[in-house]
Amino acid sequence: MRHWLWYPFLLVLLAGCALRGKDTSEPPAPLTSIEQQVRLETVWERRFGSGHDGQFVHLVPAFAGERLFLADRKGRVFALESETGKPLWEVNTRARISAAVEAGEGLVLLGTSDGEVLALEIQDGAERWRVRVPSEVLAVPRIERGMVVVQTADGTLTGLEAASGERRWVFDRTMPALTLRGSSTPAVAGGAVLAGFANGRLALLGVEQGRLAWELAVAEPRGRSELERMVDLDADPLIDGVTAYAVSYQGQVVAVDMRSGQVDWRRDMSAYAGLGLDANQLYVTDDLSQVWALNRRNGASLWKQDALRLRDLTAPQPFGELVVVGDFEGHLHLLSRFDGDLLGRLRTDSRGIASLRVVGSHLYVLGKGGLLTVLHAPAADR
Repeated sequence: MRHWLWYPFLLVLLAGCALRGKDTSEPPAPLTSIEQQVRLETVWERRFGSGHDGQFVHLVPAFAGERLFLADRKGRVFALESETGKPLWEVNTRARISAAVEAGEGLVLLGTSDGEVLALEIQDGAERWRVRVPSEVLAVPRIERGMVVVQTADGTLTGLEAASGERRWVFDRTMPALTLRGSSTPAVAGGAVLAGFANGRLALLGVEQGRLAWELAVAEPRGRSELERMVDLDADPLIDGVTAYAVSYQGQVVAVDMRSGQVDWRRDMSAYAGLGLDANQLYVTDDLSQVWALNRRNGASLWKQDALRLRDLTAPQPFGELVVVGDFEGHLHLLSRFDGDLLGRLRTDSRGIASLRVVGSHLYVLGKGGLLTVLHAPAADR
């Protein structure tokens, strides 16, 4: 299932086609019975606010020390102890939150549908600053070396001073006529910011001045129609040491040397949900919700799991000896890291899974309805 496209006229056209004729699109794969070879233990579970509130937004948990931070669509922000779920503080920003949260350098950061970035004090949630950016924020703001980097829906990267919210630099790229609804969240590390754009290009900039170090095409638009030419980098890029990984819709997955911008390897792949990474393998959920394991060194296929086809899967999350993905009905699917076999399944938020995050031996599962479930697996301790 693809993200909704931006332009209203296309939605009307698609709706009209559905009314005039029978929907012939392939349905999501039904879930079949499997042997439960692995079972995850619930550590604690709690619902926070309204979650996504039925909207396309990008809400993920953030961690700072022993604290966990969350937000909902209606503007509420929550801080709690990550190990126990004990509430620490809650504030209502009265903003239409569309991308959250990031936590670091004493701040909790949020983006809104009204083109604002908010910075709250990490200790008590008091608002430090609120500033305008060029357009709606669908990528979680990032913080690195005293700078807040935010990517907006119009393809602009903006660098804001963390202490005051003052704008320090702007970097923008021309947007195609038609794009997927969404923006990848930039990766930051070592004073650099790595960002993907809807034109299929990946760029590395210095975080303090916004100066371009290198830029390359992950995919080139091809085809006659605007739909065929879509090559968005909607999946969040990853940085691991001196290597960056990125994947585009209707394009390729690439491994890039961070120092030079030279491509180590590339292979055809179409994806927007995201990537996962462990010591040996790169995991990809493709645009058909097939999960792949690739060799990190050369991109060669190690296995593919296609039993969850079109179930709108999340990015794969390595978890001990497992790779976990969530689907649109709130099921977690537990795959073997070694061969992709389905080893288990459980259900959390029935409104669907928004994000997965591993911290220590715990898997944090955030549902679109605001349900946060913290799970533990013995295999994660080995």
